[in-house]
Amino acid sequence: MSQHALVIAVFEFVLLVFSLSVHECAHAWVASLLGDHTARLQGRVTLNPMYHVDPVGTLLFPAVMLFLMPGGLLFGWAKPTPVITRNFRKIVRDDNLVTLAGPASNLLLVFLASVLLAAITVFVPGGRELVLSVFVGLQSAAFGTAIGALVMLAFLAVELNLMLFFFNLIPIPPLDGSRIVRNLLPYNAVQVYDRIGGILSWVLMIAAGYFLLGLLMSPVLRLIFAMLSSLPAR
Repeated sequence: MSQHALVIAVFEFVLLVFSLSVHECAHAWVASLLGDHTARLQGRVTLNPMYHVDPVGTLLFPAVMLFLMPGGLLFGWAKPTPVITRNFRKIVRDDNLVTLAGPASNLLLVFLASVLLAAITVFVPGGRELVLSVFVGLQSAAFGTAIGALVMLAFLAVELNLMLFFFNLIPIPPLDGSRIVRNLLPYNAVQVYDRIGGILSWVLMIAAGYFLLGLLMSPVLRLIFAMLSSLPAR
């Protein structure tokens, strides 16, 4: 692994742990707001990764991906946030709000990272060329300066959190999207839906992720690139 690839891998790993922590913290925080304090009592309303880390999904799996697919977009998962729905006043509505809080937090991180890239494009001399170069795959342009490192970090944050946003909305257990679908199904269908698990879930998630993520992410990344391209440069 080259030095540049190693730096990107470290950036991706740090961003993955942070983004997963934000995601799970958002679930816990909204659940607490709506009356279920289970996660709060377990210390999960925090950005401290120690409370959210899953040894396999947050550490081992990303490490294997870095080793087997250096340069690829990193992926992982955190420890699920415990939710007891009977503590909610309106179970279906509140459960859906708690579920959507996780992906919404990733979308917020995409927005904040995009705003940072826009600010660099407009206010930093040479920032426009640097930002657009990273977007078109010329990562080497970002190395050597603090601003370049910041651009790379923000760009990876956009990519990673877009991936987490779309992937978690796939309606396959145990992903967030499955809880939304489950709340819409009639009782008998729920019994069948709940049997999806184990190896079948993994196969479906990998297949859906492989076909859907590129299909969904590419247009959004192109839109962000077009918006940044249209900004006036200093």
